[in-house]
Amino acid sequence: MPNIIVKIPEGVFGEPARKVLATGIHAAAKAVEQFGDEPMQEFLTWVVIEEVKEGYLFAGGANPLAQFIPVIVFFYPPGGVIDAAGHADTVKRMHEAVANAKPEGDTRLVVTSVMMWDVPEGAWGANGQLWALPDFVRAAGYKHLQHLVRDAA
Repeated sequence: MPNIIVKIPEGVFGEPARKVLATGIHAAAKAVEQFGDEPMQEFLTWVVIEEVKEGYLFAGGANPLAQFIPVIVFFYPPGGVIDAAGHADTVKRMHEAVANAKPEGDTRLVVTSVMMWDVPEGAWGANGQLWALPDFVRAAGYKHLQHLVRDAA
């Protein structure tokens, strides 16, 4: 049930590539978070793709687009859902999702920067209510955390 913001250079990923990117990012999040297969559980993962205008993204003080495609991913899962190994897996899977979405024929290397911020307990609200980890487990169906719901019952 993460919120994921992906910043891409303007004009590099057309509509078909953005769809591939969003689908790949969602699949990567599902794999690392282990949320359920029900449509409402899948719906809880939000991916926002933002284009960064030419001249507003720099690497080493210069425009990197002639050399590579820079993509920044901000990944916000509820705290306690992903462990350290899962964080490493997230970085790998997010990079693969971006690389797989690169438009056909573009020979530039894809370079990603993935940052994860586990949202601490008591710092995530949904639909006007503050949620705790068991609320997320019930809603998202995290397969590896079902004991938190069973133990609370």
